[in-house]
Amino acid sequence: MKSLQKFASVHASFHNHFSSERHLVDRETYKQHRAAALAEWKILVI
Repeated sequence: MKSLQKFASVHASFHNHFSSERHLVDRETYKQHRAAALAEWKILVI
Protein backbone atom coordinates (compact mmCIF):
# COMPACT_ATOMS: atom_id res chain seq x y z
CA MET A 1 0.00 0.00 0.00
CA LYS A 2 2.84 2.39 0.85
CA SER A 3 4.52 1.92 -2.53
CA LEU A 4 1.19 2.41 -4.29
CA GLN A 5 0.69 5.75 -2.55
CA LYS A 6 4.20 6.84 -3.50
CA PHE A 7 3.67 5.81 -7.12
CA ALA A 8 0.28 7.54 -7.28
CA SER A 9 1.76 10.72 -5.85
CA VAL A 10 4.63 10.80 -8.34
CA HIS A 11 2.37 9.82 -11.22
CA ALA A 12 -0.13 12.56 -10.34
CA SER A 13 2.62 15.19 -10.29
CA PHE A 14 3.97 14.00 -13.62
CA HIS A 15 0.54 13.74 -15.21
CA ASN A 16 -0.57 17.18 -14.00
CA HIS A 17 2.66 18.72 -15.28
CA PHE A 18 2.38 17.27 -18.79
CA SER A 19 -1.35 16.94 -19.21
CA SER A 20 -2.77 19.66 -21.38
CA GLU A 21 -6.10 19.99 -23.07
CA ARG A 22 -4.81 19.19 -26.55
CA HIS A 23 -8.19 19.55 -28.19
CA LEU A 24 -8.56 23.12 -26.86
CA VAL A 25 -5.40 24.66 -28.34
CA ASP A 26 -3.82 24.89 -31.76
CA ARG A 27 -0.78 22.81 -32.69
CA GLU A 28 1.86 25.51 -32.25
CA THR A 29 0.61 26.54 -28.81
CA TYR A 30 0.49 22.90 -27.75
CA LYS A 31 4.06 22.33 -28.94
CA GLN A 32 5.28 25.44 -27.09
CA HIS A 33 3.58 24.39 -23.85
CA ARG A 34 4.88 20.84 -24.21
CA ALA A 35 8.46 22.06 -24.79
CA ALA A 36 8.24 24.38 -21.77
CA ALA A 37 6.91 21.57 -19.57
CA LEU A 38 9.67 19.21 -20.71
CA ALA A 39 12.37 21.83 -20.09
CA GLU A 40 11.02 22.48 -16.58
CA TRP A 41 10.84 18.74 -15.88
CA LYS A 42 14.48 18.30 -16.92
CA ILE A 43 15.49 21.06 -14.49
CA LEU A 44 13.52 19.40 -11.67
CA VAL A 45 14.92 15.93 -12.32
CA ILE A 46 18.57 16.90 -12.63
